[in-house]
Amino acid sequence: MVAQAASQARMLYKQLRLTRKWVADHNGLFFVKKEGVTVSPFLPDAEIVTATGEKLVKRNPAMVTRELSLYAAKEGLGQFTVTSLHPINPANAPDDFERRSLQRFKQGVLEMMEIQDREGQKRLRYIAPLVIEPSCLECHVEQGYQVGDIRGGLSVTIPMGWAYADIRKNNHMLLFIAVSTICVVSIFLFWLVDKLVVHRLKDLADVMDRYPGNIAADELDHLPAEKDEIGKLTKKFKDLCRRLTLSHQELNRTQEQVFQNEKLAALGRLVAGVGHEINNPLAGMLNCVKSMQESPDDMAQNHRYLPLLAKGLNRIRHTVRQLLNFGRREPMHPQQVDVDRLIGECFELLGYGLKNIDLILDLHLSRPCCVDVEALKQVVMNIGINAIHAMPDGGTLTVSSRASDGRIILRLADTGVGIDPQNLQKIFDPFFTTKEVGEGTGLGLSVSFALVQGMGGEIKVESEKGGGACFIVELPAEQTCADNEEKNHDIGK
Repeated sequence: MVAQAASQARMLYKQLRLTRKWVADHNGLFFVKKEGVTVSPFLPDAEIVTATGEKLVKRNPAMVTRELSLYAAKEGLGQFTVTSLHPINPANAPDDFERRSLQRFKQGVLEMMEIQDREGQKRLRYIAPLVIEPSCLECHVEQGYQVGDIRGGLSVTIPMGWAYADIRKNNHMLLFIAVSTICVVSIFLFWLVDKLVVHRLKDLADVMDRYPGNIAADELDHLPAEKDEIGKLTKKFKDLCRRLTLSHQELNRTQEQVFQNEKLAALGRLVAGVGHEINNPLAGMLNCVKSMQESPDDMAQNHRYLPLLAKGLNRIRHTVRQLLNFGRREPMHPQQVDVDRLIGECFELLGYGLKNIDLILDLHLSRPCCVDVEALKQVVMNIGINAIHAMPDGGTLTVSSRASDGRIILRLADTGVGIDPQNLQKIFDPFFTTKEVGEGTGLGLSVSFALVQGMGGEIKVESEKGGGACFIVELPAEQTCADNEEKNHDIGK
């Protein structure tokens, strides 16, 4: 825009210079004197009268330039004027810009130009020297000028408001185009990144969050696997999931085997303990049979001994069935069961070790609860056996049950030797035991811990050395049963 205005100013300067030359070559112009046409006091023969008496007024190049400038200003086309450091007409005195420029012309500068701000309006100021030509000497010879001297300068002022208005308009348009382009490109990039990156990462992260519990069997196979970084990550995740699945299956098999081995070990200890429970009634029954063999005709004796024999056989059958049920291998299967009755049956089986121990059963579960029967039996048996071993000289074993905030809470507290504080954090570790070699496997509490976790519960212990121990088992009371039929589990049936 500035270059265009400067080119316009140079063109106007050349046109004005040619106009002035034409006026000077014709020794000025004469106009019929009318109203508003003034006579210049600075020109000789400024007014003449024709033979017919008509008055004519003379105009030299400077005056023509000034009057053309007034016409141009009215049309908004700019202004131009002749100026000099030594003007004949004071109206042609230079302003600051023109004075500086005229002084530079003496140094050989061919033109001067600058942008000025006047009352908030930008304008281009242009000035070039006016050189004395032979036609100029008629008016300026008396001032001592010669041809080729710089008489002054022709100053042109071009308004720049329109140019800056166009610049602002163009800037606004460019800004709008830039903002629109940025918005469109941003939306496209956002959509592209969301489709190619974010959406796929969300799907992958969702599967990661739900793995391994809440995920369909074929969901991993449906994950996209393009040949890019996310596709490679997805493939690696699938491979990891397959390895984890295989490891988890192997771990479950190993854990199940460990659970069964520990159950069989506990069963062995039970069998050793309850041997005399079976031996005592067998001895009495043998005595009864021997007496009946010696006196087969003694009907009174037979009627007296037969109920005793039946009672002894039922007692042995009950004990053997309890051992068989405890040693039976079954998968996790929650079902409705009378937990208080189950606890009573467990300690009935442990009766051989409670001869010198006071057993207090404080059981207050008033309704059947959904638990895994075999798992809970093994937990109670393991903790009960440990309590019996902790009280070799006798003591008190208190077992309580209650429901609180949708949870089953079982407490098994003994008055035995207690647990050393430094061992409290280790008692649930596999193979950790403080018993003598051959007296324990170190898996009882570890297995109990895993079984309780498998039922969605937790197990804690409180103990002081010499102050007994208290095991607290918490289980969810409203666990969903796989078998919808409510039934009470009778371990003796």
